[in-house]
Amino acid sequence: MIKKGDTVRFLNAVGGGVVIRVDEAKKMVFVEDADGFEMPVLERECVLIQAINKETNFPIKDFKSKTATIPAPEVSKAAETYKPEPVKAEPIVETPEGDNLIALLAFFPMDIKQMQTTSYECYLVNDSNYYLYYNVVNGENDVFQSVANGIIEPNTQELLTEITKEQLSAWERLRVQLLPFKQGKSYNPQAVIDARLKINAVKFYKLHSFTTNDYFDEPAMLIDITAEKEKEEENKKMADVSPEEIKQAMFQKEEPGRPRLVKRKETAEVIEVDLHINELVDSTAGMSNGDMLQLQLDKFHAVLEENKNKKGQKIVFIHGKGEGVLRNEIEKLLKTQYKAYYFQDASFREYGFGATMVTIR
Repeated sequence: MIKKGDTVRFLNAVGGGVVIRVDEAKKMVFVEDADGFEMPVLERECVLIQAINKETNFPIKDFKSKTATIPAPEVSKAAETYKPEPVKAEPIVETPEGDNLIALLAFFPMDIKQMQTTSYECYLVNDSNYYLYYNVVNGENDVFQSVANGIIEPNTQELLTEITKEQLSAWERLRVQLLPFKQGKSYNPQAVIDARLKINAVKFYKLHSFTTNDYFDEPAMLIDITAEKEKEEENKKMADVSPEEIKQAMFQKEEPGRPRLVKRKETAEVIEVDLHINELVDSTAGMSNGDMLQLQLDKFHAVLEENKNKKGQKIVFIHGKGEGVLRNEIEKLLKTQYKAYYFQDASFREYGFGATMVTIR
């Protein structure tokens, strides 16, 4: 196990340095290189350097340059013939749904009990079978800078940076650029993503903005980069309608015998599905709690199956607050079997905390 003070080199990149911090929970180490820069790296992507200083007989911990030569220790002839086996990189594990590109930003309060003063950690989540070149840019007053860039492996999470309270205003305007690719195999190329995100800084001060999720053990505020990009493109299409097209549509609507041209308002109305058991059966006599839950989930599956080809269709599943069992099961299914769909809490004004809205994608 790598510990503070160890000297390491990077397994999949050039360079290395001295470990100055270790986050055992996230299996991350923070490495300071020769120039004094601190870099967060997964522990499994580091190799411990066990060189010995001849004068002190202690491990060498000074990393003077990326190409520094480490003096070899005095060893016996028998030891000279020993060749350690090369460290093998862990194989990339692909998932059946992974060719559907999903990428998210995740924010964590470093002290969730001090929401008004705490700093935050920002992670990039790559929920796909693609490697991603990434570049995250933020700024204010038309002054922008790249706060994180690099490559993230498929189906992993990577710490990008820490954000202080004073830096939050700059994070209200983000630009995230992603270039998907695969290594050593054939694949269907994905479009490059260049998403502009707007984050209300007030959300960082509200506890309910940080929710349980399938990516981390702690509550996090998740922002779906790919979903936000789709919204941005749809808004751009609406804005690109020219005055001439509007005028032409107006004349076409006035012509007798022609249908009204209101296609942009033809989006399906929101479907409401009440999953309360008394709405599904006339009587629950003889049914166990497990039987009732299964009946509710069967209805959930049936509705999604019926509407799976209606892209953009919004469905509100009313599950109630209760003990949260049905809600948790629904969220678990949406994050596993229906990962391509976007979901969020339904309108609090209309449903309180007792409903989830799913958008078919």
